[in-house]
Amino acid sequence: MLRKEIIYVDFNEVERKENFYFNLTKAEVMEMELSKSGGFAEMITNVIAAQDTPAIIKIFKDLILKAYGEKSPDGRKFIKNKEITEAFSQTEAYSNLFMELATDATSAASFVNGITPSITPVTQQIK
Repeated sequence: MLRKEIIYVDFNEVERKENFYFNLTKAEVMEMELSKSGGFAEMITNVIAAQDTPAIIKIFKDLILKAYGEKSPDGRKFIKNKEITEAFSQTEAYSNLFMELATDATSAASFVNGITPSITPVTQQIK
């Protein structure tokens, strides 16, 4: 899980500093990997190699919004749903994070590494 402190100015022109949480479970990562022919990681590699900017932007948006959620008070759940995701996407915090990841490769790599769990490849699990 990645806790990301984001400083932004809200729509009342108040500067805010808040912590936001992002996480992809092993199941979510596996689903993403298996839902693309050749795998999700290979698809990203191909998009970057082709310098397909519109596709890269869509990938960042999808990753941010898929990973965003709110921890339950007892820490047992990481709640993600349409309402929570939509509410976050309407904030300047989202806009600032999106711009940071779209313009800074180091931040983008750190974000992706922070939200993804390490997964042993399925072929290694079978052996």
